[in-house]
Amino acid sequence: MAEPILKVVNLKKYFPIRRGLLASLRGESEKYVRAVDGVSFEVHKQEVFALVGESGCGKTTTGKLVMKLLEPTEGKIYLEGQDVTELKTKEEIKAYRRKVQMIFQDPFSSMNPRFRIYDVLEEPLLIHGIGETRAEREELIYKALEMVKIVPPEDYVHRFPHMLSGGQRQRVAIARALILNPTFIVADEPVSMLDVSIRAEILELMKELKEKMGVTYLYITHDLSTARYFADWIAVMYLGRIVEMGPAKEVIDNPLHPYTRALLAAVPEPIPERKDIIKEVPIKGEVPSAVNIPPGCRFHPRCLYFKKGLCDVEHPKLVEHEHNHWVECHLVGKI
Repeated sequence: MAEPILKVVNLKKYFPIRRGLLASLRGESEKYVRAVDGVSFEVHKQEVFALVGESGCGKTTTGKLVMKLLEPTEGKIYLEGQDVTELKTKEEIKAYRRKVQMIFQDPFSSMNPRFRIYDVLEEPLLIHGIGETRAEREELIYKALEMVKIVPPEDYVHRFPHMLSGGQRQRVAIARALILNPTFIVADEPVSMLDVSIRAEILELMKELKEKMGVTYLYITHDLSTARYFADWIAVMYLGRIVEMGPAKEVIDNPLHPYTRALLAAVPEPIPERKDIIKEVPIKGEVPSAVNIPPGCRFHPRCLYFKKGLCDVEHPKLVEHEHNHWVECHLVGKI
C-alpha cells in the first residue's frame, strides 16, 4: 500500500484548568482536560476519513491539531512524510497552511460580515501571493465559484454573506478552501448547519471535487448516516480515544464496540407504516468528565455489557480484531 498522505501517531492534547487561590494554597495538583488522549490513524490520498462521535469527544480538537491551530501536548503529525509538529517559523507554517485547508461548521461565522464574497475569496490569494494582478485573482475567484456551482459568479461576488442562503454560504466556504489548490482538507461538520434537503447536495459536491482535484478529506461529524454516505474509513471517538476504526461499510454493517452500536441505534430510520416505533438505545447515563477519566475502559460506566473486575480496572488496547477493523474493547467478539 502507498504511503499515507496524513499520519497521526499517539496524538495528545491536554488543556490545563486554572486553579483558584485556595486550591493553590492547599497544594492541589494541576488538573487537565484530556481532550485528545493517544489518537493514531492514517489517511491515504483521495480518501475520506471520518472522525465520528458525540459532542466533546475530541474530534474537532483533533482537526485543529492537524490544522496547527493548536499545538499538541504530545505525539506526531506527518503530512506527506513531513513532521508537522516540528514546523516553528511563520514561513514554514504559512507554506503548510497552503497545503492544508479547513471547512468550518458555521459558514456565516467563519466569514467577515463586512467582506463581500469577492473579498472573502481574494483574501487567501493575497496572503499567499497568488495572482500578480487583480485580473488574475478575479479569474481564479470566478473559477472557484463555478467549481462549487455558484453560477453565474458575477451575480454573487458583490454580495455580502448575509445575502446568501445557508447552502450558498457553505459553497463559498468550500470555494475558499479549494482556491489555494490544497492537498488535504479538514471538513468540520460541513453540513450540520444546513437544511436536510441540501446536505446530500453539498456532500455530493465535495465528492465530485475530490475526484476532480485529487484532494483528501478528514471529515468530522456526529452523524453516522452522512459518514456512511461520504466516508471511505470511519474512526469512532469517545472521550479523546478512538474506540473503533475500519472501512466505512465494515464499521456500519458490523459494529463491534458497544458505543458504535449505540450510535447506530440512535440514527432515526423513517418507517411510514410504523409511526409509533420507539428504538431503545443500548447505552446508559451521561458522558463522564474529560477531567476525571474513569479507570479501565472509558466507556464502562455507560456500557450494558460491563464486566466488573476487568472493564473497570484494565484499559483495553486498540487491536485489529478483523482485517483492517480495529476495536478497543475487552469483550469484542463475546457480546
